[in-house]
Amino acid sequence: MTRFKKLSHSIYECKYHIIFCPKYRYRILKDEIAESVRQQIYELCQRKDKIEVLELNVQADHVHLVLEIPPKYAVSDTMGYLKGKLAIALFRRYPKLKRRYWGEKLWARGYCVSTVGLDEAKVRKYVKWQEQKEKKAEAEQKSLFD
Repeated sequence: MTRFKKLSHSIYECKYHIIFCPKYRYRILKDEIAESVRQQIYELCQRKDKIEVLELNVQADHVHLVLEIPPKYAVSDTMGYLKGKLAIALFRRYPKLKRRYWGEKLWARGYCVSTVGLDEAKVRKYVKWQEQKEKKAEAEQKSLFD
């Protein structure tokens, strides 16, 4: 498996650490419900082209995910899809949840997202190195025409 994935006009490595929780941070993601959430997340991500679950941890009051999402999908759209479909599936399978969450709003608004990738210091060093390399190449090329 290579580090970078390919689309028709791009190569990418877009990994995100995402955290989201039930409304009011109720501790409902336990036992059978937690297992159902885990299975549903894997299934929903398989339905979307090239979205891959790298890590998944379901806690009683929140979910941690590390997803690889291709650049053709916005993170916000992916989260809307996951949270929406998860809520529908959980309300169908566990009708008792409807007593606690009226209006079929299971998840708190929003989520936390952070990119996962190269260390910032390494990226800055690489960018500076590229600039120096470009200046050197430019100087060499310029000397060919002088």
